[in-house]
Amino acid sequence: MDLRKLKTLIDLVAESGIAELEITEGDDKVKIVKFTQHTQSVVQAVAPVTTVAVAAPELVAAAGPAVPDGHVVKAPMVGTFYRAPNPGASPFVEVGQAVKEGEPLCIIEAMKLLNEIEADKSGVIKEILVENGEPVEYGQPLFVIG
Repeated sequence: MDLRKLKTLIDLVAESGIAELEITEGDDKVKIVKFTQHTQSVVQAVAPVTTVAVAAPELVAAAGPAVPDGHVVKAPMVGTFYRAPNPGASPFVEVGQAVKEGEPLCIIEAMKLLNEIEADKSGVIKEILVENGEPVEYGQPLFVIG
């Protein structure tokens, strides 16, 4: 099952009142469960077995204050946010650092694939809105570039 379909299914569960959705497509089986206690969704796919945890929109919206002024770089996919190319390496960017359009800012791991997220605007990193290793939702603000 492709990542866009999974994202659509996750959005469907997050936006609706349903707590659980299970879909079988050929040999692939996807089960999305929405937990209300910690407001977290879990996606399980069979053949191959993969689990992705994502923060539901309610948790993301309540996580902190409004995003400051500037250009906001948002997550283009659901996955796990990493600031550095590997665990021992220094982060791609730091607050106060100047970046050019196309320069890598972070990595989002989705379905065992590492996706480099690049700056879509030149400027200075004003704020990093996500902690290393945290799950991110599609469209979630990641960086503020001023």
